[in-house]
Amino acid sequence: MLDNSVSTNQTSVREFILLGLSNNNDLQIVFFLLFLGMYMVTLSGNLLLILVVRLNPRLHTLMYFFLSNLSAIDICFSSTVVPKLLLVTISQDKSISFLGCATQMYFHLVLGQTESLILAVMAFDRYTAICKPLQYTIIMHKKLCVGLSAGCWIVSFSNSIILTLVTFQLPFCKSNLISHFFCEMPPLLQLSCGDIWLSEVLEYMTGVIIVLFSFLLILMSYLNITLNVIKIRSTKEKQKAFSTCASHLVVVSLYYCTIMYIHMHSRTASSAEKDRAVTILYTAVIPLLNPFIYSVRNKEIKEAIKKSVTTAIYH
Repeated sequence: MLDNSVSTNQTSVREFILLGLSNNNDLQIVFFLLFLGMYMVTLSGNLLLILVVRLNPRLHTLMYFFLSNLSAIDICFSSTVVPKLLLVTISQDKSISFLGCATQMYFHLVLGQTESLILAVMAFDRYTAICKPLQYTIIMHKKLCVGLSAGCWIVSFSNSIILTLVTFQLPFCKSNLISHFFCEMPPLLQLSCGDIWLSEVLEYMTGVIIVLFSFLLILMSYLNITLNVIKIRSTKEKQKAFSTCASHLVVVSLYYCTIMYIHMHSRTASSAEKDRAVTILYTAVIPLLNPFIYSVRNKEIKEAIKKSVTTAIYH
Protein backbone atom coordinates (compact mmCIF):
# COMPACT_ATOMS: atom_id res chain seq x y z
CA MET A 1 0.00 0.00 0.00
CA LEU A 2 1.39 3.39 -1.02
CA ASP A 3 0.47 6.37 1.14
CA ASN A 4 0.59 9.65 -0.82
CA SER A 5 1.51 12.53 1.48
CA VAL A 6 1.27 16.29 0.93
CA SER A 7 4.06 16.29 -1.62
CA THR A 8 3.75 13.94 -4.59
CA ASN A 9 7.51 13.40 -4.46
CA GLN A 10 7.26 11.95 -0.94
CA THR A 11 5.56 8.60 -0.97
CA SER A 12 5.90 6.31 2.02
CA VAL A 13 5.42 2.55 1.95
CA ARG A 14 3.28 0.93 4.62
CA GLU A 15 3.75 -2.58 3.28
CA PHE A 16 5.56 -4.46 0.55
CA ILE A 17 4.31 -7.16 -1.81
CA LEU A 18 6.57 -10.18 -2.29
CA LEU A 19 6.22 -11.52 -5.82
CA GLY A 20 7.58 -14.93 -4.83
CA LEU A 21 9.10 -17.56 -7.10
CA SER A 22 6.43 -18.03 -9.77
CA ASN A 23 2.92 -17.00 -10.83
CA ASN A 24 2.21 -20.46 -12.23
CA ASN A 25 -0.26 -22.25 -9.89
CA ASP A 26 1.09 -25.71 -10.70
CA LEU A 27 4.66 -24.61 -10.06
CA GLN A 28 3.62 -22.93 -6.82
CA ILE A 29 2.36 -26.27 -5.47
CA VAL A 30 5.60 -27.97 -6.52
CA PHE A 31 7.69 -25.22 -4.91
CA PHE A 32 5.62 -25.37 -1.72
CA LEU A 33 6.08 -29.13 -1.32
CA LEU A 34 9.76 -28.98 -2.28
CA PHE A 35 10.68 -26.21 0.16
CA LEU A 36 8.49 -27.63 2.92
CA GLY A 37 10.36 -30.94 2.60
CA MET A 38 13.74 -29.20 2.56
CA TYR A 39 12.81 -27.10 5.58
CA MET A 40 11.71 -30.14 7.60
CA VAL A 41 14.97 -31.95 6.77
CA THR A 42 16.95 -28.83 7.70
CA LEU A 43 15.23 -28.57 11.07
CA SER A 44 15.47 -32.27 11.89
CA GLY A 45 19.09 -32.65 10.72
CA ASN A 46 20.39 -29.65 12.63
CA LEU A 47 18.31 -30.36 15.76
CA LEU A 48 19.56 -33.96 15.77
CA LEU A 49 23.16 -32.77 15.62
CA ILE A 50 22.61 -30.31 18.49
CA LEU A 51 20.88 -32.95 20.64
CA VAL A 52 23.52 -35.61 19.97
CA VAL A 53 26.32 -33.23 20.94
CA ARG A 54 24.38 -32.07 23.99
CA LEU A 55 23.56 -35.57 25.26
CA ASN A 56 27.00 -37.14 24.76
CA PRO A 57 29.72 -35.96 27.18
CA ARG A 58 32.42 -37.29 24.81
CA LEU A 59 31.36 -34.66 22.28
CA HIS A 60 31.69 -31.74 24.70
CA THR A 61 34.77 -30.48 22.87
CA LEU A 62 35.49 -27.21 21.10
CA MET A 63 34.99 -28.67 17.63
CA TYR A 64 31.47 -29.81 18.48
CA PHE A 65 30.79 -26.55 20.32
CA PHE A 66 31.33 -24.75 17.00
CA LEU A 67 29.32 -27.38 15.10
CA SER A 68 26.39 -26.87 17.48
CA ASN A 69 26.70 -23.12 16.96
CA LEU A 70 26.59 -23.65 13.20
CA SER A 71 23.51 -25.87 13.44
CA ALA A 72 21.68 -23.34 15.62
CA ILE A 73 22.53 -20.58 13.13
CA ASP A 74 21.34 -22.72 10.19
CA ILE A 75 18.00 -23.42 11.89
CA CYS A 76 17.43 -19.71 12.50
CA PHE A 77 18.86 -18.65 9.12
CA SER A 78 16.51 -20.95 7.22
CA SER A 79 13.61 -19.96 9.49
CA THR A 80 13.96 -16.27 8.65
CA VAL A 81 13.24 -17.02 4.99
CA VAL A 82 11.55 -20.36 4.29
CA PRO A 83 8.34 -20.03 6.39
CA LYS A 84 7.54 -16.70 4.69
CA LEU A 85 8.45 -18.23 1.32
CA LEU A 86 5.98 -21.07 1.96
CA LEU A 87 3.27 -18.61 2.97
CA VAL A 88 3.85 -16.39 -0.07
CA THR A 89 3.88 -19.43 -2.36
CA ILE A 90 0.59 -20.96 -1.17
CA SER A 91 -1.36 -17.86 -0.07
CA GLN A 92 -3.11 -15.12 -2.01
CA ASP A 93 -1.86 -12.58 0.52
CA LYS A 94 1.76 -11.85 -0.43
CA SER A 95 2.11 -8.69 1.64
CA ILE A 96 4.62 -7.99 4.39
CA SER A 97 4.52 -4.93 6.62
CA PHE A 98 7.26 -2.29 6.54
CA LEU A 99 8.39 -3.29 10.06
CA GLY A 100 8.11 -7.00 9.22
CA CYS A 101 10.27 -6.48 6.14
CA ALA A 102 12.91 -4.56 8.11
CA THR A 103 12.92 -7.23 10.84
CA GLN A 104 13.28 -10.05 8.32
CA MET A 105 16.16 -8.34 6.53
CA TYR A 106 17.90 -7.53 9.82
CA PHE A 107 17.89 -11.10 11.13
CA HIS A 108 18.78 -12.45 7.69
CA LEU A 109 21.86 -10.19 7.66
CA VAL A 110 22.77 -11.07 11.26
CA LEU A 111 22.62 -14.83 10.70
CA GLY A 112 24.30 -14.74 7.29
CA GLN A 113 27.24 -12.72 8.62
CA THR A 114 27.51 -14.84 11.78
CA GLU A 115 27.62 -18.04 9.73
CA SER A 116 30.36 -16.56 7.53
CA LEU A 117 32.46 -15.73 10.59
CA ILE A 118 31.75 -19.00 12.45
CA LEU A 119 32.79 -21.07 9.41
CA ALA A 120 36.10 -19.18 9.37
CA VAL A 121 36.62 -19.81 13.10
CA MET A 122 35.83 -23.52 12.57
CA ALA A 123 38.38 -23.73 9.75
CA PHE A 124 41.03 -22.10 11.98
CA ASP A 125 40.14 -24.55 14.76
CA ARG A 126 40.65 -27.53 12.40
CA TYR A 127 43.91 -26.03 11.10
CA THR A 128 45.22 -25.68 14.66
CA ALA A 129 44.12 -29.22 15.62
CA ILE A 130 45.71 -30.86 12.56
CA CYS A 131 48.77 -28.68 11.92
CA LYS A 132 49.65 -27.71 15.50
CA PRO A 133 48.33 -30.62 17.63
CA LEU A 134 50.80 -30.11 20.49
CA GLN A 135 49.85 -26.44 20.83
CA TYR A 136 46.12 -26.92 20.24
CA THR A 137 44.97 -26.77 23.87
CA ILE A 138 47.16 -23.72 24.46
CA ILE A 139 45.94 -21.81 21.39
CA MET A 140 42.29 -22.90 21.26
CA HIS A 141 41.37 -22.77 24.92
CA LYS A 142 37.72 -22.58 25.96
CA LYS A 143 37.74 -18.90 26.94
CA LEU A 144 39.13 -17.91 23.52
CA CYS A 145 36.57 -20.04 21.65
CA VAL A 146 33.63 -18.64 23.61
CA GLY A 147 35.03 -15.16 23.02
CA LEU A 148 35.40 -15.81 19.27
CA SER A 149 31.84 -17.14 19.07
CA ALA A 150 30.46 -14.17 21.01
CA GLY A 151 32.55 -11.80 18.89
CA CYS A 152 31.03 -13.24 15.70
CA TRP A 153 27.52 -12.51 17.01
CA ILE A 154 28.39 -9.02 18.30
CA VAL A 155 30.01 -7.95 15.01
CA SER A 156 27.06 -9.31 13.02
CA PHE A 157 24.39 -7.71 15.24
CA SER A 158 26.15 -4.33 15.17
CA ASN A 159 26.86 -4.25 11.43
CA SER A 160 23.35 -5.47 10.56
CA ILE A 161 21.75 -2.67 12.60
CA ILE A 162 23.69 -0.12 10.54
CA LEU A 163 22.82 -1.77 7.21
CA THR A 164 19.12 -2.07 8.11
CA LEU A 165 18.77 1.50 9.40
CA VAL A 166 20.57 2.97 6.39
CA THR A 167 18.42 0.93 3.99
CA PHE A 168 15.03 1.59 5.59
CA GLN A 169 15.51 5.33 6.00
CA LEU A 170 15.47 5.54 2.19
CA PRO A 171 12.30 6.66 0.38
CA PHE A 172 10.62 3.74 -1.43
CA CYS A 173 8.57 5.61 -3.99
CA LYS A 174 9.24 3.64 -7.19
CA SER A 175 7.05 0.70 -6.16
CA ASN A 176 6.24 -1.57 -3.24
CA LEU A 177 6.54 -4.75 -5.34
CA ILE A 178 9.62 -6.75 -4.31
CA SER A 179 10.74 -9.05 -7.11
CA HIS A 180 11.85 -11.67 -4.60
CA PHE A 181 10.49 -14.17 -2.08
CA PHE A 182 11.76 -12.30 1.01
CA CYS A 183 13.11 -8.90 2.03
CA GLU A 184 16.72 -8.91 0.90
CA MET A 185 18.84 -5.80 0.60
CA PRO A 186 19.58 -5.69 -3.18
CA PRO A 187 15.94 -5.87 -4.44
CA LEU A 188 14.88 -3.36 -1.78
CA LEU A 189 17.49 -0.85 -2.94
CA GLN A 190 16.10 -1.14 -6.46
CA LEU A 191 12.74 0.22 -5.19
CA SER A 192 14.23 3.39 -3.72
CA CYS A 193 14.11 6.71 -5.52
CA GLY A 194 16.63 8.19 -3.07
CA ASP A 195 20.43 8.16 -3.05
CA ILE A 196 21.44 4.55 -2.37
CA TRP A 197 25.20 5.24 -2.59
CA LEU A 198 25.85 4.85 1.16
CA SER A 199 23.81 1.64 1.37
CA GLU A 200 25.69 0.11 -1.55
CA VAL A 201 29.09 1.12 -0.15
CA LEU A 202 28.27 -0.39 3.26
CA GLU A 203 26.90 -3.54 1.62
CA TYR A 204 30.06 -3.90 -0.49
CA MET A 205 32.33 -3.25 2.53
CA THR A 206 30.47 -5.94 4.48
CA GLY A 207 30.98 -8.33 1.58
CA VAL A 208 34.72 -7.64 1.49
CA ILE A 209 35.53 -7.36 5.20
CA ILE A 210 33.29 -10.11 6.59
CA VAL A 211 32.46 -12.51 3.75
CA LEU A 212 35.53 -12.35 1.49
CA PHE A 213 37.99 -12.13 4.40
CA SER A 214 36.36 -15.17 6.09
CA PHE A 215 36.47 -17.12 2.83
CA LEU A 216 40.17 -16.34 2.29
CA LEU A 217 40.94 -17.38 5.88
CA ILE A 218 39.16 -20.70 5.25
CA LEU A 219 41.09 -21.27 2.00
CA MET A 220 44.41 -20.58 3.75
CA SER A 221 43.47 -22.92 6.62
CA TYR A 222 42.54 -25.74 4.26
CA LEU A 223 45.67 -25.17 2.16
CA ASN A 224 47.81 -25.68 5.27
CA ILE A 225 45.70 -28.69 6.27
CA THR A 226 46.19 -30.17 2.78
CA LEU A 227 49.96 -29.67 2.94
CA ASN A 228 49.95 -31.41 6.31
CA VAL A 229 47.77 -34.28 5.06
CA ILE A 230 50.19 -34.94 2.18
CA LYS A 231 52.76 -35.97 4.77
CA ILE A 232 50.51 -38.79 6.05
CA ARG A 233 52.00 -42.16 5.09
CA SER A 234 48.80 -44.19 5.12
CA THR A 235 47.12 -43.96 1.70
CA LYS A 236 43.72 -44.84 3.18
CA GLU A 237 43.92 -42.13 5.84
CA LYS A 238 45.20 -39.64 3.26
CA GLN A 239 42.28 -40.36 0.91
CA LYS A 240 39.78 -40.07 3.78
CA ALA A 241 41.25 -36.72 4.87
CA PHE A 242 41.24 -35.35 1.32
CA SER A 243 37.66 -36.53 0.79
CA THR A 244 36.49 -34.82 3.99
CA CYS A 245 38.34 -31.57 3.20
CA ALA A 246 36.99 -31.58 -0.37
CA SER A 247 33.36 -31.98 0.76
CA HIS A 248 33.77 -29.19 3.31
CA LEU A 249 35.37 -26.88 0.75
CA VAL A 250 32.69 -27.51 -1.89
CA VAL A 251 29.86 -26.54 0.48
CA VAL A 252 31.76 -23.61 1.98
CA SER A 253 32.72 -22.30 -1.48
CA LEU A 254 29.12 -22.58 -2.65
CA TYR A 255 27.94 -20.63 0.39
CA TYR A 256 30.46 -17.79 0.15
CA CYS A 257 30.39 -17.46 -3.63
CA THR A 258 26.58 -17.21 -3.75
CA ILE A 259 26.55 -14.54 -1.00
CA MET A 260 29.28 -12.54 -2.73
CA TYR A 261 27.45 -12.83 -6.04
CA ILE A 262 24.20 -11.45 -4.57
CA HIS A 263 25.72 -8.63 -2.55
CA MET A 264 28.77 -7.62 -4.59
CA HIS A 265 27.89 -7.98 -8.28
CA SER A 266 26.69 -5.17 -10.56
CA ARG A 267 22.98 -4.33 -10.20
CA THR A 268 22.71 -3.41 -13.89
CA ALA A 269 23.88 -6.87 -14.95
CA SER A 270 21.57 -8.70 -12.55
CA SER A 271 18.54 -10.80 -13.40
CA ALA A 272 15.70 -11.19 -10.87
CA GLU A 273 15.23 -14.87 -11.79
CA LYS A 274 18.94 -15.65 -11.53
CA ASP A 275 19.24 -13.76 -8.22
CA ARG A 276 16.32 -15.71 -6.73
CA ALA A 277 17.85 -19.02 -7.83
CA VAL A 278 21.25 -18.12 -6.33
CA THR A 279 19.64 -16.90 -3.09
CA ILE A 280 17.85 -20.25 -2.67
CA LEU A 281 21.24 -21.97 -2.57
CA TYR A 282 22.55 -20.15 0.49
CA THR A 283 19.25 -19.64 2.35
CA ALA A 284 17.68 -23.09 1.92
CA VAL A 285 20.13 -25.59 0.41
CA ILE A 286 23.30 -24.90 2.44
CA PRO A 287 21.54 -25.03 5.87
CA LEU A 288 20.16 -28.40 4.77
CA LEU A 289 23.56 -29.75 3.67
CA ASN A 290 25.72 -28.53 6.57
CA PRO A 291 24.71 -31.07 9.25
CA PHE A 292 25.27 -33.95 6.82
CA ILE A 293 28.54 -32.66 5.37
CA TYR A 294 30.02 -31.98 8.81
CA SER A 295 28.69 -35.08 10.59
CA VAL A 296 28.05 -37.98 8.18
CA ARG A 297 31.80 -38.49 7.66
CA ASN A 298 32.45 -38.01 11.37
CA LYS A 299 32.93 -41.32 13.15
CA GLU A 300 32.25 -39.90 16.64
CA ILE A 301 28.95 -38.34 15.55
CA LYS A 302 27.79 -41.55 13.84
CA GLU A 303 28.63 -43.64 16.89
CA ALA A 304 26.88 -41.14 19.19
CA ILE A 305 23.74 -41.23 17.00
CA LYS A 306 23.74 -45.06 16.98
CA LYS A 307 24.19 -45.13 20.76
CA SER A 308 21.37 -42.63 21.29
CA VAL A 309 19.01 -44.54 18.98
CA THR A 310 19.88 -47.87 20.63
CA THR A 311 19.32 -46.39 24.11
CA ALA A 312 15.98 -44.93 23.04
CA ILE A 313 14.81 -48.27 21.58
CA TYR A 314 15.74 -50.38 24.58
CA HIS A 315 14.49 -47.94 27.18
